[in-house]
Amino acid sequence: MFDFDTPIDRHGTWCTQWDYVADRFGRADLLPFTISDMDFATAPCIVDALHQRTQHGVFGYSRWQQQDFLGAIAHWYETRFSSRIKTENLVYGPSVIYMVAQFIRQWSQPGDGVLTFTPAYDAFYKTISGNQRKIISSPLHKKNNQWLMDESLLESQLADPTCKILLLCSPHNPTGKVWTAAELNTLAQLCQRYDVKVISDEIHMDMVWGINRHIPWCEVGSKDWVLVTSGSKTFNIPALTGAYGLVSHTEDGANYLQQLKNTDGLSSPSVLAVLAHITAYRQGEPWLDALRQYLESNLHYVAQRLNQAFPSLDYQPPQSTYLAWIDLKPLAVDDEALQKELIERQGVAIMPGATYGPEGKGYLRLNVGCSRTKLEQGMDKLIAGIHAVRETPLR
Repeated sequence: MFDFDTPIDRHGTWCTQWDYVADRFGRADLLPFTISDMDFATAPCIVDALHQRTQHGVFGYSRWQQQDFLGAIAHWYETRFSSRIKTENLVYGPSVIYMVAQFIRQWSQPGDGVLTFTPAYDAFYKTISGNQRKIISSPLHKKNNQWLMDESLLESQLADPTCKILLLCSPHNPTGKVWTAAELNTLAQLCQRYDVKVISDEIHMDMVWGINRHIPWCEVGSKDWVLVTSGSKTFNIPALTGAYGLVSHTEDGANYLQQLKNTDGLSSPSVLAVLAHITAYRQGEPWLDALRQYLESNLHYVAQRLNQAFPSLDYQPPQSTYLAWIDLKPLAVDDEALQKELIERQGVAIMPGATYGPEGKGYLRLNVGCSRTKLEQGMDKLIAGIHAVRETPLR
């Protein structure tokens, strides 16, 4: 029913991934597998709804505090996660990272610590530091292709009185880790014990593979928390803007909304974003289910190609996200030499793991949210690049 194979030319659309690849990689002619948006058109039902709305022709101020929007979110959580949410605890924001920043400011002071598991989404580092808070890094470690937290280290970090917030990425970007119920309960108990508030970024919640299940933080809970997310990754609509959150206490939500309106002057949402979310959550399920099959197949294709070319890698697809987190350390490849080879000779842009912190050294993050044809080209270039670097002695 849905075509994900036919490539769509995104050049000339002010597209960050394609039109502005030179900003990060220095060249404009690269085949990009970079930031986490997809090359696919969004669900046809969303396109149709947006077309009908634009035909109306009037784009005045709008509201998100209405039953169509709130009810659609509640419907999504119940049908996809078997989770019943309280719509009175919902809040809105222009983006997930904006909401993360706002709650960091609301729940801490400059100089306070914000703990996050590393390697981490690079915007986490920027948002914490940009708000004059201290980054507390709690490294994940890999064991038998599973990403695990160090509970002893974690407890000592959360027990530090300067640590005020746990900024959780669930599912985790870039590793693709899906947090288990036991792990989430441990986090909740520790945060409760040491009076640490939780901001749970769950923007990749709809992209979980196999037997793994995403458990929303609202099912776990602690004393003070906010779950922030959006349909933007799932339905490839980030340029429309728009995100939402669930807050544990209505007074925290009211304080957030007061800051949103009175301090930052953001009182009216994008009506197209609101409409897109309503349509996605009410009508977009068949498209998403087809997309998920395609993306999971792409991830297995990456594993098949890499393990065929380099058996010692034993690369396994991630538990979640459409971002392949590739550990190249078994091949003893020099990160800088590989990036130079990929950019200058292979003509491909793939995110270096160090983008996500020191723990990311030796990794690549490759976005598989694209046609199989493009992915095949990218894997040809990546494999050729690795071979070239391994065959060239380091100088």
